[in-house]
Parts: sequence; C-alpha cells; structure tokens
Amino acid sequence: MVTRDIEYRQMAIRGKYQRLYEYLSNLPNQEWRTSFGEIEAIIGFELPSSARRYRPWWANQEGNSGHSQALAWNAAGWETAQVDMNAETLLFRRKRAEDAPKRSFDEIWPSISIGEWPKDLSLRREDMYEDRI
Repeated sequence: MVTRDIEYRQMAIRGKYQRLYEYLSNLPNQEWRTSFGEIEAIIGFELPSSARRYRPWWANQEGNSGHSQALAWNAAGWETAQVDMNAETLLFRRKRAEDAPKRSFDEIWPSISIGEWPKDLSLRREDMYEDRI
C-alpha cells in the first residue's frame, strides 16, 4: 500500500532536484558545507537567479507550502542553515529524528474535497456519446 509519506518522497525522487535528493540521501555525514556552484554541478543545471538574489529560496519547507528544492532536501532528511548570499555558500544539516516534524502527508499536502459526485453524471462511453435531442 502506498502511503502519503511514500508519495511525498516519490515526488522528490522524480522532481527537478532529484539529483540533489539522491546526493543528500547518500551522504554519511551530519553536515555538509557547500557552494551554489557545487550544487549546480550535482543537479546538472544552473540554479535560478532567485536562488542568488533571495534568501527565502533556501528556506526550509514549513506547513502546507514549499518549493521543489526544499521538497528535495527535506525528503532526504536535511535542512539548510547558515546561508551566505554574498559568498554563495550554505550548510546543509541532517535533521535529527527527534527534531523532525511528525506530520502526515495530508498535513503537508492537504487534499481538498470538491463535494460528492453528481448523481446524474456518468463516464460510461454509451452515456458520453449518446445522441441527445
């Protein structure tokens, strides 16, 4: 059975920052000091200009929002710290199990109900293509 937590991790694995996720997942250390350039070498493309202009690009995922880059390092069990925008460096720190939030996937990515299925709506082929006068 696929749980929401597994789906959340699979999104990071398949996403744009998949290579960062894989790299962090395989690091044995508890901290990794790196540069924006080194991250670009790992992911295989240039970071967007917003990564160099805006500190919030490096923010850790909180609540029900987050970006694909934060999803990647969060799902790998890491968080960002000590981001130096001028030097273009940062520290990734492995999250301790006791510090990691215990949230369900529904809390991170809530599903929204649009109500009940209309009683007269049918997706049967016969109903969809029937000539109605």
